[in-house]
Amino acid sequence: MTAPLSARLLAWQQEGTWMNWRGQRVFYKMAGTGPALLLVHGYPVGSYDWHAIWQSLQRHFTLIAPDMLGHGFSSQPIDGDYSLRAHAQMHDALLAHLGVTRCQVIAFDLGVSVAQEMLAQRLDTPALPKMESLILLNGGVCPEAYQPRLIQRLMLTRIGPWLGPRLPKAMFAKTITQMYQGLSDAPSAELLDDFWALFCHGGGQAVAHRVGAFWQERKALSKRLLGALLMSPIRLRLINGSADPNSGEHMVKAFLQHQPRADVIRLPGMGHWPQIQAPQDVLGASLMFLHANT
Repeated sequence: MTAPLSARLLAWQQEGTWMNWRGQRVFYKMAGTGPALLLVHGYPVGSYDWHAIWQSLQRHFTLIAPDMLGHGFSSQPIDGDYSLRAHAQMHDALLAHLGVTRCQVIAFDLGVSVAQEMLAQRLDTPALPKMESLILLNGGVCPEAYQPRLIQRLMLTRIGPWLGPRLPKAMFAKTITQMYQGLSDAPSAELLDDFWALFCHGGGQAVAHRVGAFWQERKALSKRLLGALLMSPIRLRLINGSADPNSGEHMVKAFLQHQPRADVIRLPGMGHWPQIQAPQDVLGASLMFLHANT
């Protein structure tokens, strides 16, 4: 199944380029001036997760935003390595490709787990590019508190390989709307169309059961991923859409049990995509934090 790319998505694609990594094409966008800021996207959209705050952020930072394998405009091989470890290594390969030795990071959804794995790898290998600060948006910081949707659970059953290529757009849109809406407005038809097109692009539905399995993998890696946050000296801020049914206020409360003095900015009523639903709030909380480190 395919879906046409809107003018918005075509423009996003045309502003990017590709890097070869382990025989696969990795799409990334880079823009702006100033200190490097790595943007680590979520599932299932890709770097387009950052479109609502892109223009504002690039006035302050050199933005680096790749699509992980299995997402967006990057390769989506049937036999690809979609593990958190591989995703983390891809980001570091891109930083090395660009000659970036230090950066700040904003991560969202799946990207939260990838950023945690990047931190864990730095505890093992300090010579990796330095992560100077980290902002986490609505992800499974504490894997045991994550509450996946029905589609996510079905994708991990034996029908997952069959379901992905046959998933109806209406079911996809209903799930996105449940996660997005919270107490705010529902996502626009244009946004749902763009999310669907990116989910389908390049045969993405055929690997959805493998790419989306990250939430189960991170449960097995819970001690490593959470431990990386607790042990790392990195400056950390959580910005959280509180009404997100997957990783909203309940995720914040779970993390505060481990780190009672954590820096948390709550966005009441916002759902899973606060950077799209409340871009000015996310920008304000992010820029204040990031500039304190430059």
